[in-house]
Amino acid sequence: PDMVAVLGDMYSRGSEWELVSKPVELIQELTDSGYTVYFVTGDHDYYGESVISKRYIEAVKNTGAHVLDYKCEYTERNRVQIIGIDNVVYSPTFDLTNEFAVDRGCYSILLAHIPNYEDFAQFGTDLTLCADTHGDMIQLPFDLGPVYDASRNHWFPQITSPDETVYDKGIFEYSGGNMFITSGIGASPVPIRFNNRPEVVIMDIEPK
Repeated sequence: PDMVAVLGDMYSRGSEWELVSKPVELIQELTDSGYTVYFVTGDHDYYGESVISKRYIEAVKNTGAHVLDYKCEYTERNRVQIIGIDNVVYSPTFDLTNEFAVDRGCYSILLAHIPNYEDFAQFGTDLTLCADTHGDMIQLPFDLGPVYDASRNHWFPQITSPDETVYDKGIFEYSGGNMFITSGIGASPVPIRFNNRPEVVIMDIEPK
């Protein structure tokens, strides 16, 4: 791939270093193989939360990965703008335009662990990549959505509130772009998945 995006929570909060070091080893293998890795933290591996998380972030930086903690970079090939943020919460005054400007002269990508559709749509990168939800773990058959929407503490959201969009996983369009939420490979808050397979996503971005 031209780039690899790591979207956070590659270990569970409270893990010992023996487990925390596993994703570091994976990222090191990727960079040693010549792949460009862009990395943002999640709520479990939040930068500054603990001694372990600080050690983890430093170790990821030492692999040669691009740690985007409110940073913007450009790829060498194809002129792609990549923005990464490390929010674990979003305040009522959250506004990415206070920190960044979307470069309309190239393709733009925002990396953010926790989805925030309304604000990301307003910001307007061509593509936003998110994680965190794990696809809400247990999905009902017949495309009836998740059993529980953890982001809104809502049981059977697609059935009880059919007019509201459930941002659980997949592609969600906005004016000028798309937000994609991966169901990831995690198993939290409970180690049960149903009708919701773990995934590592391969995404092809093609010219119009």
